Amino acid sequence: MRLPRRSLGDVADGARETFMTKQADFKRRVRARMAKTGESYAIARRRLLGEQPACEEDRMAAALHISNGDCTDLAGTGLARRIVFWRDVLHEGPVPALGREELRRVRAAFLVGAHADDHGEGLGMFLERDAAVEANRGGEYVLWFEADLYDQLQIVQILARLAELEVPAEAVTLICIGEHPGIARFGGLGELRAEQLRELPATRACARLTPAALDLATRAWAAFRAPTPEGLPAIAATRSGELRFLGEAFERLSREYPSTRDGLSLTERRVLAAAAAQEGTAGDVFVRATAREARPYLGDTSCFAMMDRLAGAPYPLLELRSAGVPVEWGTLVRLTAVGARVLAGEEDHVRLNGVDRWIGGVHLSGRDVRWRWDEGREALTT
Repeated sequence: MRLPRRSLGDVADGARETFMTKQADFKRRVRARMAKTGESYAIARRRLLGEQPACEEDRMAAALHISNGDCTDLAGTGLARRIVFWRDVLHEGPVPALGREELRRVRAAFLVGAHADDHGEGLGMFLERDAAVEANRGGEYVLWFEADLYDQLQIVQILARLAELEVPAEAVTLICIGEHPGIARFGGLGELRAEQLRELPATRACARLTPAALDLATRAWAAFRAPTPEGLPAIAATRSGELRFLGEAFERLSREYPSTRDGLSLTERRVLAAAAAQEGTAGDVFVRATAREARPYLGDTSCFAMMDRLAGAPYPLLELRSAGVPVEWGTLVRLTAVGARVLAGEEDHVRLNGVDRWIGGVHLSGRDVRWRWDEGREALTT
């Protein structure tokens, strides 16, 4: 039996149906990729089609890339030929409103004294870093950073300097993330493989900056370095589509001022609470304390130095089993009776022991500190 012949119209209808089915399936794949990576529809579609944005990759390869540390495998991405690492823990030690040369000396002296194991390069490291940034002023910059306080302070320092150098905002690309699919508690770019890093420029984490972003960073850097903290609340209240995490970071910074409740910074309170929860080692206390942070930023060296100060105060809040020896991961730590009273809000750490600490350009000193974090109002008293 002869089968009926299909008309040209039937063939066309069938082809059209097949095409539409494939298109719908492809669109589903594009949307699935968008949900996973945060890419725009156009970029996700291009990636699935296997198209290589050669001109964009060439542009990034020619740029100067700046990141917070060499644990991030930028070289492995193939996108970065020239890389500068910004090694400075700006939320610790003095960062006063001085000229660049003098500030370099102040920071180098602090880092070599307080973190010799991590920052032994000293002044030379800063000179080399700053020279590379200045030499590139006619080119483009790509900044790879994270959402935490450590990184956000580095971002505003870099952007304020680029503004001074009159680098056009559109020559600066910021890649900044606070989370990543598949990682429950994101700790930083160093956790990502080179191929995962390579995908970030095509996601919403990547943005070409505007003059408004450079202006905000300049104001934030000035507020951070000022001798009084009156400018911090305005930055903490800022919401920027480009510097998305800056306001959050400056609020966290503000909570490092002694509390009106107990004279403790938020970090000090978390260290004492971690020690009170269960007697153990300094490493145990560090892990428990930093687990309370929404965005981990505190290193073990900084945390151990804080434990040393709390244990060495006139009225010690911590007791260290290995007295006179720098705190290490295995050092046994316990809360003292005074520490328990301070933690309960029955005593004030600053009034008992005084304070000698820099927060940016503000030097907190003595037993009568004007600037505190008001727990009830959730605001700085200035």
